[in-house]
Amino acid sequence: MPVRAFVFPGQGSQAVGMGKDLASAFPAARELFEEVDEALRHKLSAIMFEGPQETLTLTENAQPALMAASMAVIRVLEREGGMEVGRAAALVAGHSLGEYTALAAAGCFELADAARLLRLRGQAMQQAVPAGVGAMAALLGAEMELARTIALEAAAAPDGSTQVCETANDNGGGQVVLSGHKEAVERAITIAAGKGVKRAMPLPVSAPFHCALMAPAADAMAEALAKVAIRTPIVPVIANVTAAKETDPAEIRALLVRQVTSTVRWRECVLALRAAGVDTQVEIGAGKVLTGLLKRIDRDMAGISVQGPAEIEAFLKTL
Repeated sequence: MPVRAFVFPGQGSQAVGMGKDLASAFPAARELFEEVDEALRHKLSAIMFEGPQETLTLTENAQPALMAASMAVIRVLEREGGMEVGRAAALVAGHSLGEYTALAAAGCFELADAARLLRLRGQAMQQAVPAGVGAMAALLGAEMELARTIALEAAAAPDGSTQVCETANDNGGGQVVLSGHKEAVERAITIAAGKGVKRAMPLPVSAPFHCALMAPAADAMAEALAKVAIRTPIVPVIANVTAAKETDPAEIRALLVRQVTSTVRWRECVLALRAAGVDTQVEIGAGKVLTGLLKRIDRDMAGISVQGPAEIEAFLKTL
């Protein structure tokens, strides 16, 4: 039998229409989307199914929407296929906001709490930095050590002051994302070209995620998470911040606060799955971003994506 990890996508995987075929095919999915709408007092499912894209892409909508799309697949697998997450998966993990989805799938969070936390997280991250102050850039063909060197050099402003420029995501396969002050990130793009980085390009994001500039959002999440019940997960989660197994609710709470300003260590998370004996990564929810990253990180681990009715049917046959 394969040893599986369930992984859950982060921001950027959203697309208008996600979850619509599930809602049409399965009452369990329809119920889940209704529960999320009720928790948010907002018809998020209508934005997911019909758009417009720019409304779905707003951070405060994209984060709970991606969670809902993934959890609808989990709900259908459980209700229609009799799957139990604790038996089907040895571990769970998620990229950035996907960590909340992973924790919800593992029974740490109630669905309504996860939806409300992610909407707040999206709002807080958006409001943490005034528009135009921050930026992010992807370095393609740079491993972490080189990316850190570039970020450190770029943080030094010409006037002698220091700005924020940090590694936000280590996505593996020589893809590292930098985040920080706009001027510093622009300097990093120039510096990267001089250090032989294959390509360095600005990303079309609305805020500089996963860097020190997100401190106000981390404070907002600390306050919100303190009021929410977190149970022990039925399977361990590999945390973004530590790239290690976590099961203690108090530690999970603390790590979710740190995650807002810390590097998403996704490459190391996948390697931790492998070290724990996982041979199959199952990406649950919208898109196939994590399945694509897996090919760069560990070519020997099998990667499958489960998001629509046909994929659910095929996956249930493997259980």
